[in-house]
Amino acid sequence: MAIRISVSTEGKSKQEKIVLTLGFSLLALLLVIGGSISCKKKAGEEMALGEEGLVAKEGIILFEGVVHVGGGKYLFISEASGFDIIVQGPLESDDVGTLVGKEVKGRGAFSPEKPSILIANNIEVKESEKDWRNVFTRTEEFVIDDYLDLEAREEFQVLKNLSFEKKEGWEGIERAKVYGKLEVETVTEGEEEKEIFRIIVLDAKDDEIGKIIVDNFTDFSQYYIKKLKFFDKLWFYFTVKDTVEWRVRRRTRELFHADVLFNGLF
Repeated sequence: MAIRISVSTEGKSKQEKIVLTLGFSLLALLLVIGGSISCKKKAGEEMALGEEGLVAKEGIILFEGVVHVGGGKYLFISEASGFDIIVQGPLESDDVGTLVGKEVKGRGAFSPEKPSILIANNIEVKESEKDWRNVFTRTEEFVIDDYLDLEAREEFQVLKNLSFEKKEGWEGIERAKVYGKLEVETVTEGEEEKEIFRIIVLDAKDDEIGKIIVDNFTDFSQYYIKKLKFFDKLWFYFTVKDTVEWRVRRRTRELFHADVLFNGLF
């Protein structure tokens, strides 16, 4: 960076000339230092992003890596571990799950309002050492439907001291969360097999205090179950639905039905 400053001292006294010269010299020094810091900061940011398989460019983040988890419209790439990549719109294969295990690259839009998500603008799949094939180009506006960020999760009430005898512990509460683990049971109805999901609610000592029957999972919650498959105990965020009949509660410890919206480590 080059800076040129012209100082005219014509018609000035000796003292004025010294003050002007020193003043403009100081200004030039500050400009050089400021420009140097700005350049170093920018280079440092790009280097840090590059170390994680990400490159930032004019509000767009370039990502590249192997897809480890895919579900609904969500992708997880370990090289972009700070983001959930959202594929808004039709994919060539109609299912992001087909990208799992494949090396991909693309461009994503970053929003400061939603810092944990990256909205994919395009995705390419690696077919050979030099060849990439485009499988997605975004043509739709991003729609937040089942995504829950940290701020939204704070609105969920923790259910404490649950008991099959005290339905007031959950009735009247719309959105709640509990700590526990997911149980899957396969049952036969007629000629078809069906999976029944229950949340085993745990207390501070990891003792079972009740069960919640899961009627539905959002795509986002299913994606996070896959993403956190190595953790058997999670926080479950859900909407509270119908209470289980008293006689059944007493026999099975199943408390109520719920639709799971999210599950995470906290």
